[in-house]
Amino acid sequence: MPRFVVLTGGPGAGKTAVLEIVRHAAGPGVVVLPESASIVFGGGFPRRTSTASRAAAQRAIFHVQRELETVATVEDGARVVLCDRGTIDGLAYSPEPAEHFFRGVGSSQAQELARYAAVIHLEVPSREQGYRSAGLRVESAEEAAVIDKRIADAWSPHPRRFFVPSTANFIAKAARVMQLVSDEIALAEDARRAESRTDCMPIPPIR
Repeated sequence: MPRFVVLTGGPGAGKTAVLEIVRHAAGPGVVVLPESASIVFGGGFPRRTSTASRAAAQRAIFHVQRELETVATVEDGARVVLCDRGTIDGLAYSPEPAEHFFRGVGSSQAQELARYAAVIHLEVPSREQGYRSAGLRVESAEEAAVIDKRIADAWSPHPRRFFVPSTANFIAKAARVMQLVSDEIALAEDARRAESRTDCMPIPPIR
């Protein structure tokens, strides 16, 4: 079973750029998943403002994320799967209370938190630090900061959450993420070696 690691943060935090760096630098054994929200909205799912429409969109994103992770589970040689957001991120965008959100997707917060070995949160830059709205993002810098806080709150119960603050030096931010991902790769390797040793242990004779 691969080790799932979430890279999260509000709009404009730099996740896409960091994931490209990881994709090219991490090497074999690391699978980088695309963002499920981009798949859903980029594929034509209606992006409307009503409560019912927003709730439906987050349920769709949740299920796409789950299936992306299912596919990654059977990837040959995948030791670490790096997710561009995780299932818990839907809480920050859903207009529903947490209990309604999880009931709607047939899960619970505890179950979803347990799916991920670690969570790396990239802080959204302020307007002064260079925040820009682009692509499918429609949020202003102020709106992005609010979402960033909601994402942080949603993931706060996770026991291994790492916060990477925004900085004018993006290379430093990316380097910090690479170090965290490298640590997770090392932990995955340790687990694989321990499992191999267990599999190779001789079976004691039956007396």
